[in-house]
Amino acid sequence: MLNIKHYLYDFLIEQGLSENVAKYLNMIGLLLALLIVAFVIDFITKRILWRFSAGVAKRTKTNFDDILISNKLPRNIAHIIPLIILIEFIPQVFSDFEYAENIIEKTLKVIGIILTLRIIRSFFNSIKDYLKILPRYKDKPIDSYVQVFMIFAWLLGVFSIFAIVTGISFLKFATTLGAASAIILLIFKDTILGFVASIQVSINDMVRIGDWITFEKYGADGEVVEINLATVKVQNWDKTITTIPTYALISDSFKNWRGMLASGGRRIKRSVIIKTSTIRFLTDEDINRFQKIELITDYLKSRSQDIKTYNTEHNVDKSVLINGRNLTNFGVFRKYLQTYIDNHSAINKNMTLMVRQLEPTAQGIPMEIYAFSKDQRWENYEYIIGDIFDHVLAGVSYFDLEIYELSLGNKG
Repeated sequence: MLNIKHYLYDFLIEQGLSENVAKYLNMIGLLLALLIVAFVIDFITKRILWRFSAGVAKRTKTNFDDILISNKLPRNIAHIIPLIILIEFIPQVFSDFEYAENIIEKTLKVIGIILTLRIIRSFFNSIKDYLKILPRYKDKPIDSYVQVFMIFAWLLGVFSIFAIVTGISFLKFATTLGAASAIILLIFKDTILGFVASIQVSINDMVRIGDWITFEKYGADGEVVEINLATVKVQNWDKTITTIPTYALISDSFKNWRGMLASGGRRIKRSVIIKTSTIRFLTDEDINRFQKIELITDYLKSRSQDIKTYNTEHNVDKSVLINGRNLTNFGVFRKYLQTYIDNHSAINKNMTLMVRQLEPTAQGIPMEIYAFSKDQRWENYEYIIGDIFDHVLAGVSYFDLEIYELSLGNKG
């Protein structure tokens, strides 16, 4: 092209055109020829690189090269050669138009920077996608680290573009920009906070992808599906998506249920309120009647015998029922529930298991079951609770007890 850059110009002059028109037509002709050559080389280079990459991907066992192709890395690399050709020959095309040559050269250099950034992005997106399929890194916030690197890469790219457009050296431009660092920090405050939070979240293993978290401040209650530099996405159990600022994970309080899921049990902590007026001491007739309830038969026999022995040895006057030691229907009911829970097949016996009496309230006395179900799945967990408390509610009347129910004129 160096020998023919004025061929069309000379031909046009010979045809009687003016020098000015000949220059423009010569420039347009050379530009079209250069663009066609660049397009053809770009097409050929893309085909060659694609076939080569596809061939390599088929022969290798790793998925990384397939991910590189899916993220268009070979295609982006293929654009380098045509861009170099354009940068090399543009001065020849615009040799008679120095002002246009300067603008186009700067434009091509800017395109080169953007292309470089796209190649870098494709490469790091490929690393991110590859690490996400590895069990070791599947639940790690890889997106955050890639985004941080890309932010720095884009900042350098933008600074370079400004330096090229303005004609100021990159070093001088960066020095000038340092004076405006306070403004930059203000603009990128959320990004910086997110970056710091991402590091702390990762180092302290506070949240992983797949964790169930509850964040009342943001109305989040569900599974973490994405952790990136600025936000954490939570898919709630109603299938809505809640977006939480990453830095909120270290500045606010939230609940991570991972410990519960890893423990082998899910907590059951629920109570029924017993009307105080129905609690009383048991008579011998009551004890004989309650002994027909199989889960507490042995307990009542041994316990009532111990009480009788104690009262006899201490010459207790049992004409008044409160004297000496006694059983109550409330206490026997508590023992019944304890035995019932101990024998329930869905309860984890290796974790805390108890039935306890809570502090009396204006409505009555709460009787609480505190245990852990073996099955942690939500629907099964709710079924287990329902099964237990169906039995509890139906069994209260067998002990001459009543559950508090709020109604007009109810005095507890």
